Amino acid sequence: MLKSNLANILTLIRLILVPVFIIALWYQKPFIAFVIFTVAGITDAIDGYIARKFNQVSQFGKIVDPIADKTLLVSAFIFIFNSQLPIKFPFWFVVLVISRDLYILAGSLLIYFIKGYLKVSPSVFGKATTFFQITTVIYTLLSNININIYNEVFYDTILGITLLFMVLSTLTYTYDGFRQLNMTNIF
Repeated sequence: MLKSNLANILTLIRLILVPVFIIALWYQKPFIAFVIFTVAGITDAIDGYIARKFNQVSQFGKIVDPIADKTLLVSAFIFIFNSQLPIKFPFWFVVLVISRDLYILAGSLLIYFIKGYLKVSPSVFGKATTFFQITTVIYTLLSNININIYNEVFYDTILGITLLFMVLSTLTYTYDGFRQLNMTNIF
């Protein structure tokens, strides 16, 4: 049963904002998309804080919160790339973002089917990856609002840092997955 609490409500709001964000991108309204994405990002920060601070951590939140995060981020990468906006993510970057998420999802499902449970523990590298992915989306949207703030070197640097943390988090989650399967002797 869904335990109604503020943290879960904020998570659901984030999920509801995803199609609104996509519609804003479809109609090439980067400012509206930026506002919606920023509000959604703020709900992510607040819901986690509220859940921990006020003991509102729930099984629903543990499952739906990362789904809401990934839905928002993957939608941002796909729909900004496919938009008519002048500044977009490189194709290779979008493919790597989606591939990483699919890899982690497949590994999680594999562990769940083999073990009958899955211990979900976000890593520092995973949190950093999310932070830098959000940063790339925000900078891309801001650059499309005001082309004068766009700097190719800065943009490439953000993409590179994001890619680094994506690789580190993927390795961390892979190791954790093997650990959960009692297969760490492979390394």
